[in-house]
Amino acid sequence: LFPDEPSLYTVKAVLILDNDGERLYAKYYDDTYPSVKEQKAFEKNIFSKTHRTDSEIALLEGLTVVYKSNIDLFFYVIGSSHENELMLMAVLNCLFDSLSQMLRKNVERRALLENMEGLFLAVDEIVDGGVILESDPQQVVHRVALRVSLPPPFTVGASAG
Repeated sequence: LFPDEPSLYTVKAVLILDNDGERLYAKYYDDTYPSVKEQKAFEKNIFSKTHRTDSEIALLEGLTVVYKSNIDLFFYVIGSSHENELMLMAVLNCLFDSLSQMLRKNVERRALLENMEGLFLAVDEIVDGGVILESDPQQVVHRVALRVSLPPPFTVGASAG
């Protein structure tokens, strides 16, 4: 693919790090960082550049990074340098809002670790192979609830289909 050519493959990675910069979740959609060692080095770099700032966007290593922090978690969505920041931010907000609903607004490390299956399914509903599939958190939560047993307000009854 040529850099100027539009592409559906907009997301290069989705990351969630804890407040020490340690990986809790990472999904890379291309081979920009092919080895775990390179990925961890990138994650360390990204965390050191973003964990003390209030902004939401950074350009780092030729990539566009949108991010958000909450209590003891840092959420990142990474795209190429020419990617539309608003599209990446829509993915980030959808992921955060979906998790917020699934975890009953308790978006913190312990709750996330106890619900990793829901996180994996939510990310897979939002992005597939780097292509954005969904940006509506209600739809994501509904689809995840169909595939995993979530706590009561999100359990889908027998009438759903």
